[in-house]
Amino acid sequence: MSVAQTINPGLSFRSMVVKPPSHPTYDMKGVIKLALAEDAGDRGDVTCLATIPFDMEVEAHFLAKEDGIVAGISLAEMIFHEVDPSLKVEWSQKDGDYVQKGLQFGKVSGQAHNIVVAERVVLNFMQRMSGIATLTKTMADAARPACILETRKTAPGLRLVDKWAVLIGGGRNHRMGLFDMVMIKDNHISIAGGIINAIKSVDQYLEQQNLQMEVEVETRTLEEVDEVLRYTSQTKSSLTRIMLDNMVIPLPNGDVDVSMLKDAVEMINGRFETEASGNVTLETVHKIGQTGVTYISSGALTHSVKALDISLKIDTELALQVGRRTKRA
Repeated sequence: MSVAQTINPGLSFRSMVVKPPSHPTYDMKGVIKLALAEDAGDRGDVTCLATIPFDMEVEAHFLAKEDGIVAGISLAEMIFHEVDPSLKVEWSQKDGDYVQKGLQFGKVSGQAHNIVVAERVVLNFMQRMSGIATLTKTMADAARPACILETRKTAPGLRLVDKWAVLIGGGRNHRMGLFDMVMIKDNHISIAGGIINAIKSVDQYLEQQNLQMEVEVETRTLEEVDEVLRYTSQTKSSLTRIMLDNMVIPLPNGDVDVSMLKDAVEMINGRFETEASGNVTLETVHKIGQTGVTYISSGALTHSVKALDISLKIDTELALQVGRRTKRA
């Protein structure tokens, strides 16, 4: 089932300004059901069953505990709808908006039992997505005029969700998986017996299969860049992008030397898209972006991102009081 098919057309997605990336097999609704089932186990929410009358109705508010970019609003609506289609969700912000610590930016009203059942799954998705979007926004702003990309270093089973958050944060998506782009990396090159052998094999495979897709090759030295350029100047090739891997050299003083990266970009001279990879941090990304590369990829956007602290509270006054006491609101 495609992503588009899993989004219920009956939902009001006023808040969705950034649609999820496309994927031929990813089942968003299935991921939501799995997360809810993981929480409920074989008995359901025993605390709710013990303490909350089933017919009680309440209103709960989303509260930002940190400054950042909010993401996952559209996904939250899908989760609430999966638990109880009668729940009413309203937002004062939309995906991609900046929220400040202490801001109430949305509310959900309806059957108390179902709101509490959905709460943690909603927050787990929103907090991770908002953390990714917040870091992506900071990196994307610093990287200009280059575009920031994530990698496949995503949480298992959450590939599309993580990449959706990158889009919300203002980044661009790299390949979704192994199926939608040819990416010739170091291990492929070693097994193929060299970088040109690997490119030749890809060209032959795509022709045999009558396939047209983007092709990227990883280069680690200026000699490899030169090899690729000489081969593609003499032979028709499907190559579209050259990755310039670890050509950003860390210096003892904490700065980086980007001269090798600049040399590679000048050698390529616009013949192919270029992508800088390796030693990309908040501190280095601006300098890398000034070298003329088309893209900068960073696994850190998704593989070790810090979640943005968000809560869902029924008694918001008490929550704010406690938050102020602990400096979290």
